[in-house]
Amino acid sequence: MALFAISDLHLSFGTDKPMDIFQGWEGYTEKLERNWNACVKPEDTVVIAGDISWAMKLNEAEADFRYINRLHGHKLILKGNHDLWWSTRRKIDSFLAANGFSTISIVHNSAVRVGEVSVCGSRGWLYNAKTEEDRKIVRREVGRLDTSLRLGEELGGRPIAFLHYPPVYDRDVCEEILDVLLAHHVSDCYFGHIHGNQAAKRAVFGEYRGIRMHLISCDHLSFCPLLVRTSDG
Repeated sequence: MALFAISDLHLSFGTDKPMDIFQGWEGYTEKLERNWNACVKPEDTVVIAGDISWAMKLNEAEADFRYINRLHGHKLILKGNHDLWWSTRRKIDSFLAANGFSTISIVHNSAVRVGEVSVCGSRGWLYNAKTEEDRKIVRREVGRLDTSLRLGEELGGRPIAFLHYPPVYDRDVCEEILDVLLAHHVSDCYFGHIHGNQAAKRAVFGEYRGIRMHLISCDHLSFCPLLVRTSDG
């Protein structure tokens, strides 16, 4: 049983917002499905760290979730900034159950034990937030991340953090998010949101203040989930 991660699928089977118009994204859903099923086994787990569907409402995301559900492994999903379909936990859980999407569950004010680690995380927010409204959202996301990490610790696994927004980008740092990661002694943080080669050059890779940073946007990963941990590691 292995743990994988990816983000920013930006699926649009139920709405008219194709990603294929962007260079490098041509035919990406076929490529993603082929790559995914080649490396992920049915008993594995894959974290999808936000920006899952362009749908505006939950029912409009049904075709996108049907695509995800048929991919190998159990999928743990987190919210991204473009996931406007995201509703309450109860409504999402009911939607997944009603449609038979049994291989998908959400991480939201919660954590999931996968082998020797606990999958924790939240959406996060802007690393350069300046307005009072942005600061309010940061405080809310800090609370959600702290709750998730605390619950992950209670599960007994070593907590790994998954965020949609990077806590550090170029010279900008969301200190409040970073402080939570440091307080819980998180060793690895996986994030998405960043697209394109030029933007990726400004992302922080490797160790930052003792935390290893990993960019997992699907175009950066060439549309193939990244191996996070094997069953023995």
